[in-house]
Amino acid sequence: MLQTTHNAHSPDAIAARFAQVAQQWLPDGPAQRADAAKRKLLAAIEKREPATLNQVAAAVGRGAPAVSRSVDSLVRAGMVERAPDPDHRRRLALRLTQAGRERLSSAPPGGGALQRKVERLAHSELRALERAIEILERGI
Repeated sequence: MLQTTHNAHSPDAIAARFAQVAQQWLPDGPAQRADAAKRKLLAAIEKREPATLNQVAAAVGRGAPAVSRSVDSLVRAGMVERAPDPDHRRRLALRLTQAGRERLSSAPPGGGALQRKVERLAHSELRALERAIEILERGI
């Protein structure tokens, strides 16, 4: 058992436990990390549509130049479109394309293993997991 000087119910301790459990449930290879970063950008854009680059950068906790390069990649892949903001001529508005929405709603790579694990949960456990996900989504 992990020894800690923190209160077992402190946000710090709970976050550490959550991170450990998440590692057991989700694959964590380079492809999965890249996909997770892409999904995080897509979700930030979707939540703020029409989003600005600075809004997205703040939402994902990265600098605007790095986010700009990532958004360029998403534009080239057909998942995001840039259009002039009608309210601010010098600003570009970011929106998801249909392909971006589909990517965001599709299962991540390695999701089959996760789905099999979730399928083994009892109905009451599924409800508890769904509630936990709702709480985590509010913090995004």
